[in-house]
Amino acid sequence: MFHKKNIVLGVTGGIAAYKALELLRLFQKNRANVFVIMTKNACEFVAPLSFEALSKNCVYIDTFNQKDSNSIKHIELAQLADIVVIAPATANIIAKFAHGIADDLLTTFMLATKSKKLICPAMNEGMYENSITQKNIQSLKDNGFYVLNPDKGELACQDIGRGRLPELDYIVHKTAYLLNKKDLKGKKILITAGPTQEAIDPVRFITNHSSGKTGYFIAEVAQRRGADVTLISGKTSLKKPYDIKLINVISADDMLKEVLNNIASVDVIIKVAAVADYKPVKCAKNKIKKKEEKLNLSLTKTKDILKEIDKKKGQLVIGFAAETTEIKKNAQKKLKEKKLDMIVANKVGKNLSFGTDESKVTFIYKDGTIKEMPLMEKEKVADAILDNILILPK
Repeated sequence: MFHKKNIVLGVTGGIAAYKALELLRLFQKNRANVFVIMTKNACEFVAPLSFEALSKNCVYIDTFNQKDSNSIKHIELAQLADIVVIAPATANIIAKFAHGIADDLLTTFMLATKSKKLICPAMNEGMYENSITQKNIQSLKDNGFYVLNPDKGELACQDIGRGRLPELDYIVHKTAYLLNKKDLKGKKILITAGPTQEAIDPVRFITNHSSGKTGYFIAEVAQRRGADVTLISGKTSLKKPYDIKLINVISADDMLKEVLNNIASVDVIIKVAAVADYKPVKCAKNKIKKKEEKLNLSLTKTKDILKEIDKKKGQLVIGFAAETTEIKKNAQKKLKEKKLDMIVANKVGKNLSFGTDESKVTFIYKDGTIKEMPLMEKEKVADAILDNILILPK
């Protein structure tokens, strides 16, 4: 997510300063280089040594008392930063940023840097809602800062209201969004993901091993690249993606219905979902009791979603083929029969693809071109699939 990106994390003197340690860890987990600037008040809440130990970099506090005296730190950091994240951002620091005050290392650095700036407020609700604070926040927005809304909940003063530091995963999401290219801006993309469940009785169903990870990664990456994303998902254990329209479904019939309801307004359809090919002819009204040695279960075909959307209105349609044998042959057949613009083929089975964080896929195009991709993290697979939206002919 942040490969080779330099993030400067500004930590100010609020009780939520301790959460910045976990935010630092999340940035590093996603391969960012993190440099920390703390205000002197922040050091009253969390020791700088904690940030140094995690970041493996010096923590910068005082403009005139740095370990490396041969560099001007507010200029050096200003030049290397790809983005600045202030978390937590107190009412005091927001006021200083808004009025161009430069009385310590962090405020001086903020005046010097031309990088993107993400402000994550955290304070008492009264302070946040104060008209002066709101004017300061608006001033920051007018000057190109991106300011998140604080969360609602129990505050340090034990009041309940708006003022909590935004959820850390959301801060990471917004940081990635701001850093990402917006080459899919203006595109409306419909993605299906996850497995379907076909009921046998009120407590049992037919399903498959799909985790939904690939579809969710595609949705998240597409949103970061500027697309307007609708995600239609079967049941998964995955967290709801941010800033994406999510439609939850259960069965193949449910998924078909929602696809048809949303298809008219989209430019691209990416069908990743592992939809059941068969469903029980009848769903028992009550739980089937264990009586006989054998149980005969009559199945019937589900409707093929890709065939149902065959008469598309100029949309680009990308399908998936999860196969255990003859991967390319079966994928090419599916590509032709369902009149797809492109198909993503991958081998599935024990310890392969389903539920893993990596995948090895093959892109097959309607002109017959085959492009084998190396084993990659699913997030990178998502990027590679989305790159095709920009080059495939309609």
